[in-house]
Amino acid sequence: MSLTPQQASEKAKSICSLAPIVPVLVVEDAATAKPLAQALVNGGLPALEVTLRTPAALDVIREMSQVEGGVVGAGTLVTPEDAIAASRAGALFGVSPGATDELLETCEALGLPLLPGAATASEAMRLLSRGYDMLKFFPAEASGGAPALKAIGAPLPQITFCPTGGVSPENANTYLSLPNVVCAGGSWVAPKAMVQAGQWDEITALAADASTLGAA
Repeated sequence: MSLTPQQASEKAKSICSLAPIVPVLVVEDAATAKPLAQALVNGGLPALEVTLRTPAALDVIREMSQVEGGVVGAGTLVTPEDAIAASRAGALFGVSPGATDELLETCEALGLPLLPGAATASEAMRLLSRGYDMLKFFPAEASGGAPALKAIGAPLPQITFCPTGGVSPENANTYLSLPNVVCAGGSWVAPKAMVQAGQWDEITALAADASTLGAA
């Protein structure tokens, strides 16, 4: 069922509100997908962004989608074909580093809630004019970090963001303290070495720590 831009953005915001951190996952081996997803969900991070940066990514989405309590999305959506493939693999939401009319139209037609990327006020205003008020701020640190996002929020308070790109345990609370930030995307909760070694309890512990970030 297709979505209007407003409906898509509302659904994306609802997913972003599930936890303060959305794990940004680059997974090489689909065999690790289920236990990785289970470890992150067990730690309190149910919304999972699987980036389409590896040949295994679509299989990873299929596997992770079977984990109870997980809400699995696809990141690095760049083309309409990316969105179609991700949706067919079972992705429940999409994330893009930017936005094109073609990508937005395809996701709306697919009924795939999209978190489109913006790094400037003009990009954010363009998306807002289409109906999107929940955006990805990317690349966060390279675009000026929390001070830049705070500054954008002053004239555009109706837009909320998920900053991604350079977000770490050290600076996450700075982002999460901003009134226009719903959550942040981070990759540190699933270190490559831990995933390869099958250290699921350790990943659950990292996720549990991340799930408390931003708490007053």
